[in-house]
Amino acid sequence: MGFLIRVVVNAFAIWVVTLIPALQVSVIAFPPGETLQMVLTLLLVAAIFAIVNTIIGTVIKVLAFPIYILTLGLIGLIINAFLLWLTAWITTFWNFGLRVEDFWWGVVAALIISLINWIFGIFLRPKQKRD
Repeated sequence: MGFLIRVVVNAFAIWVVTLIPALQVSVIAFPPGETLQMVLTLLLVAAIFAIVNTIIGTVIKVLAFPIYILTLGLIGLIINAFLLWLTAWITTFWNFGLRVEDFWWGVVAALIISLINWIFGIFLRPKQKRD
């Protein structure tokens, strides 16, 4: 259930990020309406981004732990931008998905996605019982 919530939140965040002209989403050629095509494409890109972030992102973050300490966590934006760029590269094989024009726009997009995930995380995180 947590994975599905994360995918939906990431899909919303990617949609917000695509309002920037340097980032685009190419929709899946699917017969029903244009809105359904966009929603399905965003959900699929978000699922790919979640898988890339879970598998590759975890390895990179563990290996880059000393750099996290030295930069007080700011390297996380660069790593997230790289993972977003990697997701865009993976989706180009299927002729749909995310297009990132420049790496620095990817950093801006990673910052926006991180902020949106943080805000939704505050509201969707389960409350802990206090004794």
